[in-house]
Amino acid sequence: MNDKMKELGYTEVSPSILDTLDFNPYKRIGKDWFLVTAGNESGWNTMTASWGFAGVMWGKNTFTTVIRPQRYTKGFIDKAEYFTICFFGEEERKALSFCGSHSGKDCDKAKETGLSPVFISDNSSAYDNEYSFDVTAFEQAKLVLVCKKAYVQEMKPECFVGTANDEKWYPQKDYHFQYIGEIVKAYTKE
Repeated sequence: MNDKMKELGYTEVSPSILDTLDFNPYKRIGKDWFLVTAGNESGWNTMTASWGFAGVMWGKNTFTTVIRPQRYTKGFIDKAEYFTICFFGEEERKALSFCGSHSGKDCDKAKETGLSPVFISDNSSAYDNEYSFDVTAFEQAKLVLVCKKAYVQEMKPECFVGTANDEKWYPQKDYHFQYIGEIVKAYTKE
């Protein structure tokens, strides 16, 4: 277990037993929201998201997030091999709202919201696989998923079945990129 996370009161949970957690993706992703963060102590950015997927792909527990091309966080996630997904309690709703409506290019989101970044490094063997990551999460998070990028693809207009979603969600034609990440570490905190 990462010493920094242990000091902050987190418990490491094997990604192979994530199904034992009380995690309703429709509530946690769509209603509670989450932060997707990429980068490390030398440079990082985070953004709030309410669209995503949690499940199994290629025989592994994965999390998929989507990011529009103009979002500042996209440059960080494109450069990084790993990213984090952080879920919070309702007490952080105002901070999440801020992180979803302001760009890290124009402000220091941690300073503005009071969220405390935690820089996690791990070079150890994790559950029969070797991972080496250096990522950013937040001390206030109740659940942190460390994800290794496995697949990236831009959504394309020709792939929509029908035109309603394309017309409604992409009038500017700024199609999301989807990032599927293998969950390599998970940390929970009461």
